[in-house]
Amino acid sequence: MTQLPWQPHERAASVNPSAIDPARRARLLPQEELDARNRWLGHDGVSRAQEVLLKRYRLTSGDEAFALLRGASQRSNVKLHTLADAVVRTPAPDHDAARWFPGRPRYSPPRLPGLTLDPGSRGSQGAVLKAVLHRTLSITQTPMGNVQLAEDDRLHLARHTGLNKYFTDFFAFVDAPTTACSQAAAERRQVTVRDVATADVFDEASRHAILQAGSRAAHSVPLADHRGVVWGMVSSHHARPLVGFTRAQLTALQRTGSDTGRWLSWHWHTVVLDALEDLHAAAAGGADG
Repeated sequence: MTQLPWQPHERAASVNPSAIDPARRARLLPQEELDARNRWLGHDGVSRAQEVLLKRYRLTSGDEAFALLRGASQRSNVKLHTLADAVVRTPAPDHDAARWFPGRPRYSPPRLPGLTLDPGSRGSQGAVLKAVLHRTLSITQTPMGNVQLAEDDRLHLARHTGLNKYFTDFFAFVDAPTTACSQAAAERRQVTVRDVATADVFDEASRHAILQAGSRAAHSVPLADHRGVVWGMVSSHHARPLVGFTRAQLTALQRTGSDTGRWLSWHWHTVVLDALEDLHAAAAGGADG
């Protein structure tokens, strides 16, 4: 690659909206439309989880179901939308069971040899995602990138740097196949977009959302565990078209994706299931009372 080395703490230069090509600016979605879409998608998963809890525990109201979700989320340090997704797609506990997951084995978080983490933060999702993004952008030599998590049959933006508000609002949720990250997730492989302006993978709205942020190229890496389950994506964005990456860079990115996928699997099967167990105990205790 011909790009200059950089340090991940550097910030990309902000894009002046007045400098965007007028024809491209006219294609940008209104902020009100993006806000309404993101509010609906953000609330949809929580609403469905509330409905599940209402029926399962014979609660009296959606407010009671929401209070259960919020309480378990706060006690377990698991994002509300993550917990809601788990409620919806995890098989229900046995009827009148005291525990949701009896006899569940417990493991320590897996090692992440390529990531820089503070002591004691190996179990923190926020710290791990920050380190994954830092590592990826160090390998690909760019200050722009993002991490997405797979939840509710879509990719949810979890962390980003160097990308403007329109980009992060537009890609807050991705469930269409017309992006590099969705293609990489579906095919479980790294995908390089050498030039966003001409790549066939994008629909026009996605293309313009990327270009207006100052990105002309992108690379997406699936965060997949040893079974091939994709738990998320990490993507780098580049100010100039890409020639490609070296074999050493691609190997390092693959290792980062595999290590992180294994960690995210551990997080789900340990931390998130702990949160579900906590929620079940609170709900069953309330029903008994």
